Amino acid sequence: MNDFVMYLSYPFVRYAIIVGILISLCSSLLGVTLVLKRFSFIGDGLSHVAFGAMAIATVINLTNEMILILPVTIISAILLLRTGQNTKIKGDAAIAMISVGAMAFGYLIMNIFPTSSNLTGDVCSTLFGSASILTLTKGEVLLCAILSILVTAIFILFYNKIFAVTFDENFAKATGVNTGFYNLLMAVIIAVIIVLAMNLVGSLLISALVIFPALSAMRLFNSFKSVTVFSAILSVICAFVGMYISTVTGTPVGSTIVATDAVAFLICYLIGRFR
Repeated sequence: MNDFVMYLSYPFVRYAIIVGILISLCSSLLGVTLVLKRFSFIGDGLSHVAFGAMAIATVINLTNEMILILPVTIISAILLLRTGQNTKIKGDAAIAMISVGAMAFGYLIMNIFPTSSNLTGDVCSTLFGSASILTLTKGEVLLCAILSILVTAIFILFYNKIFAVTFDENFAKATGVNTGFYNLLMAVIIAVIIVLAMNLVGSLLISALVIFPALSAMRLFNSFKSVTVFSAILSVICAFVGMYISTVTGTPVGSTIVATDAVAFLICYLIGRFR
């Protein structure tokens, strides 16, 4: 603990912890809805799309990669959530197709137009998280805080509508709820969370932030509100513990946070079984 307190004296460590907690909170809020709508794998698919967009942005030397990554990820999320269940290519197949295709094209482009001599290292850090979480600027932290507050506020403001669309979209539509708008809203929020989380845990591990807290909460609680609240609390705790362990022991940030989430799920599962 003394070592951790010493590390907290450095601004980059404080920035990393703040961003990690905010991203985990936002991921857990939407995670419950995605798991219940059978779209829990969408985080993984969109993260691969973001990887492909990032590869293109790197090759064309964009100063701010977000200009390309965020719109591409949002468009993909909209296509998956709004049309995935209404076309000949169903939701799970559409996610798999877009996921694998984006990953393959991204890696292919990075090989054809390499921008550094350490291509393997660049790809590995992108897929599993990188040290860039420890090089965040005050402006990037502020942007993440603003987006996180916006996501949380939207979720709270439209809680009842999201609840209705989550459990019975057809009934909600019949009662006058604009389900298309709320699906679009969720798609945009999910895309923003995915792009924010890439630096924290990497493309391959983002879905863990979405899935594990929600599934853990479902082992202990039965109501939507209880599951959502506990999922958010557990996600924040796991993010802090994971970053604490990573900071003190020097393990990879993303993998440590996901491992902490997995242990928390196992504990919740055992408690649920004994109850």
